[in-house]
Amino acid sequence: MDAAYTPPQGPLKILHDDHELVFVEKPAGLLSVPGKGEHLADCLIERVRRVFPTVLLVHRLDRDTSGVMVFALTPLAQRHLGWQFEERTTRKTYIARLWGEMAEKEGVVDLPIKVDWPNRPKQMVDPEGRPAVTRWKALRRGGNETRVRLFPETGRSHQLRVHMAALGHPILGDPFYATGEAREHERLMLHAESLQVRHPDGGRPIKVTSPAPF
Repeated sequence: MDAAYTPPQGPLKILHDDHELVFVEKPAGLLSVPGKGEHLADCLIERVRRVFPTVLLVHRLDRDTSGVMVFALTPLAQRHLGWQFEERTTRKTYIARLWGEMAEKEGVVDLPIKVDWPNRPKQMVDPEGRPAVTRWKALRRGGNETRVRLFPETGRSHQLRVHMAALGHPILGDPFYATGEAREHERLMLHAESLQVRHPDGGRPIKVTSPAPF
């Protein structure tokens, strides 16, 4: 991320809002929160703040990932939702397009991850890393790629990207973990398709979905 950061423009896409929380769709290429420096000030939370002045951060998506994010509108909602993410009671699904045709129909990746310090913000698989688990299911194969639905059971930085690359099937368009033709795409082919949480006011399940744009 540097001075070349040119986030996409367009209206804020609100998927659901009420007195405690707001779900929005983050476009690919937009930071979730501000980076260091004025040129990295434009981000999703600041755009949400123009409409919902009390907005508070709960979680993040990578700049290059699109899809559903939830923000709190009160301190109570922020604490409640933050606890859900920490305790892994949220349910998240992602859609991705991967390099190569996977042989299996579904599987689980259970590989610990830690930061690759000399190359940060890249992450890497390491036995001394933090536990990371991703379930996956192939939806379609063909044309030397596989469309999958991903179910992260933990929330490590770059988890899905690292895990798919570790399988030998990096996510198409990934500037960090894909190489050659796999990297040559207009964007990272990873989209946060759905997010389910328990509503801070009463605890009822609420699920919000956003179809993948690819």
